[in-house]
Amino acid sequence: MKNKNSKVYFVTFLFIMSILLLWRIGAFRFISIENLKNLKSWIDSFGQLGPLVYILLYIFACLFFLPGLPLTVLGGVIFGPVKGTIYTVIGAGIGLSLAFLAARYTFRGLIEKKFGDSPLFKKLDEGVKKQGWRILITTRLIPIFPFNVQNYVYGLTSISFLQYSVLSTIFIIPGTSAYTFSAGAIASGEGFSPRNLTYLGIGAFFFILVSLLPKLIKKWNNPKKDR
Repeated sequence: MKNKNSKVYFVTFLFIMSILLLWRIGAFRFISIENLKNLKSWIDSFGQLGPLVYILLYIFACLFFLPGLPLTVLGGVIFGPVKGTIYTVIGAGIGLSLAFLAARYTFRGLIEKKFGDSPLFKKLDEGVKKQGWRILITTRLIPIFPFNVQNYVYGLTSISFLQYSVLSTIFIIPGTSAYTFSAGAIASGEGFSPRNLTYLGIGAFFFILVSLLPKLIKKWNNPKKDR
């Protein structure tokens, strides 16, 4: 038991030190919308390994609370709408899964101490008990709570890992596509070509879909009120 606790404390220490190191070297400032050009140059410098580096960077961002929006936009800019969406969903899917596992099996005590009494945890925990996996639709499709914080807090709830991992990954696709398709089309330099207009149309469709989701989900969760 002592050996197990020692490992948990050691991993927790490394985790905290990693976050402090990232903050010290300016990683939180480096990954930003304003710094997209430098990020693009950095990813491009890896050549064919660029997609792998991008996916690893996204996983890293999920685990260490780095901003995800700039990376999502970056995926569309570097790889185009289709590949950008695929790589982003892969990176985010793996990252959110690892964060969940870390909260449930490694950092549970630390996460409980930080978020156990927070309104965020209480709402998610209550939502899981009442709605099951359906709560994921609300929290993933509508940005009510911070994405990276959700990944850890869900690890404290009773939802199963398989449900959480698969459904969370599926439910982030609309929002991801909205940004990657729009960014990819704008960054392509093809102007108003038929292909670009198609990509912009797809991006606009997902933006509209995401904007309508709060009302649709509210109606779905409270069907009796509409009668």
